Amino acid sequence: MAALWFGWPVCEIVSTGGELPGGDRLMRVRVVEASEELDYGLAESLDAPRER
Repeated sequence: MAALWFGWPVCEIVSTGGELPGGDRLMRVRVVEASEELDYGLAESLDAPRER
């Protein structure tokens, strides 16, 4: 789970999906504060800042 840092919300990975163009992998994430689920590429998720 990623943590709030510089405006990024706390998210948790719900599931993985298919392959995206360019070889990235689709990830379904839940924004904890909003209980909203969104689709993000794995590379984008890994680039999100983390609490230190």
